[in-house]
Amino acid sequence: MEQNDTNPQIEPQIEPKATTANTADVMPSMEEMLKEAERKGQEHYDAWMYAKAEGENIRRRAIEDVSKAHKFAVERFSNEMLAVKDSLEAGLAVETATVESFKSGMELTLKQLSGIFEKFNISEINPIGEKFDAHKHQAIGMLESDQPANTVLSVMQKGYALNDRVLRPALVMVAKAKG
Repeated sequence: MEQNDTNPQIEPQIEPKATTANTADVMPSMEEMLKEAERKGQEHYDAWMYAKAEGENIRRRAIEDVSKAHKFAVERFSNEMLAVKDSLEAGLAVETATVESFKSGMELTLKQLSGIFEKFNISEINPIGEKFDAHKHQAIGMLESDQPANTVLSVMQKGYALNDRVLRPALVMVAKAKG
């Protein structure tokens, strides 16, 4: 028998074994994992510190803003009141004043002051004939009257409210029931 050289010998195919170099590419070493975790931890810590500092800055600015608002809240009102003071001083500076000129000056100044009060929502509390309200009125006495009990008979001193909040209650005399 003759051998046929045309039949090649089949060599078994061998797959390359996984080497440590290939494993290192797939699975990082413990040291690399630790460094990565430390890096991420530092990033999170830095972000947290930044957010904390930013929160503190916002809080500090808010406190400053509130402080300035309190300090300068009456600035517009004060500027308007300067005109009233100027009017009063001008009235006192008149050399040859008469009672009538003082009265007309006072009326103009009162009108000016009332305009400022209106502009800043300051309203009078003048409750004659109304039912007594302890939130807006302060009773300084009671009188027998034909009016129903707890009706305001007279106002000794007007009260004032700012945007419906009582600045000063009205001092009033109140009716009491007969008998």
